[in-house]
Amino acid sequence: MSKFELKLPRMGESVAEATLTSWLKEVGDTIEMDEAIFEIATDKVDSEVPSEVDGVLIEKCFNVDDVVKVGQTVAIIEIDGDVDVAKDAGIIAKKDVEVPGQVEMVSAAEQAVLNAKSDTSSPNFVIGDSDRFYSPLVKNIAKQEGISFEVLETILGTGKDGRVTKDDILNYVKNGASSDYVKVKTAEQSKPALITSDITSGPAPVKINGPLVDKPKLQVSGGDEVISMTRMGKLIAKHMTDSVSTSAHVQSFIEVDVTNIVNWRNRMKDAFLKREGEKLTFTPIFMEAVAKALKKFPMMNISVDGDTVIKKKNINIGMAAALPDGNLIVPVIKNADQLNLVGMAKVINDLANRSRNNTLKPDEVQGGTYTVTNVGTFGSVFGTPIINQPQVGILALGAIRKMPSVIETPEGDFIGIRSKMYLSHSYDHRVVNGALGSMFAKAIADYLEAWDPNREF
Repeated sequence: MSKFELKLPRMGESVAEATLTSWLKEVGDTIEMDEAIFEIATDKVDSEVPSEVDGVLIEKCFNVDDVVKVGQTVAIIEIDGDVDVAKDAGIIAKKDVEVPGQVEMVSAAEQAVLNAKSDTSSPNFVIGDSDRFYSPLVKNIAKQEGISFEVLETILGTGKDGRVTKDDILNYVKNGASSDYVKVKTAEQSKPALITSDITSGPAPVKINGPLVDKPKLQVSGGDEVISMTRMGKLIAKHMTDSVSTSAHVQSFIEVDVTNIVNWRNRMKDAFLKREGEKLTFTPIFMEAVAKALKKFPMMNISVDGDTVIKKKNINIGMAAALPDGNLIVPVIKNADQLNLVGMAKVINDLANRSRNNTLKPDEVQGGTYTVTNVGTFGSVFGTPIINQPQVGILALGAIRKMPSVIETPEGDFIGIRSKMYLSHSYDHRVVNGALGSMFAKAIADYLEAWDPNREF
């Protein structure tokens, strides 16, 4: 029998590691090829990792909540006979066969542990009495960053049993004594303390020099239900509050007559479904208009990095999609300006379906340069959406409604029934002034109102 190393697969150019959120199989379980073994989560998307071979799970190399780097072995599977896999697929020889380089790798790992132990035994870093477990890596980082044991004890651990993980201490180092990375001190302590929150991630740190200020306690009565936020819910909450505190949000609204589009779609949707095998919704039409406007106004297709502005070459439009659990995800239509209407419809339908089924790849929710959200799906007429950082604009599509409207003709004005909607454009006033923000929204409206009712798809 041979052993197969199941490694964390590459999940995109910008994804170097992931958190192991759950094991779907236990040691001793029989596994079939393509059967999911464990679940991982990045800061963008959750996904399952399937087995590449048939066999029996004999070893788990990581625990739940551990951070795993791309290429690291997560599980070992025992397989029967010869397996046709790539040279780098991870087959381990039997124990009595020495793998070239294995001894050197083990020696290097042992030396790293010894170095960590040596570093953490320095007089500048003394571990006191504590019920918490600290890994050599965490202690080594604490020593290198000059974090005392007393301060280390205050860091909020998100690992199993409150353990401080590598990410916890790196977040503390990055954000300083942030309120979201330390534990609450007791009221009896007279030393300077930090205000804390219940979520493990949040906006910029706020340090209070003085006695502890107790935050108001929320009263929970006997009939109330306390519901913990999901991991994705926490990430969304942090992303939204960070955006509000980062960008100077301002909105422009414009009413659009989409009667020609509504009539055209009603006439074409059956033929489109028959020929392309895809449903024709309004979304690809709106995305086409946004892509054209971004090309006309490239300074809406930018990001802000400190005191510099990055003008994006590609037009990648994110489309906010509601999930069955009430959360939100934003898959990205890459190079949207290069797609025709049929291609746009196919990409949008595919991303929407896989969003609901939680099968998106990490790369498919990254790299957006502008975002569109359809609040009209839920009956909202308009909204004031929050910008998806580090972008500088987001467009909300309102519900399409039949409304009485003044129609201008050469023979005079008269009242008619028209299909209308509102476009709500939120933009970052730090770099987008009112003129640009309004002209951009107007360009989208003009394109939609000029829709050719005789157009072929």
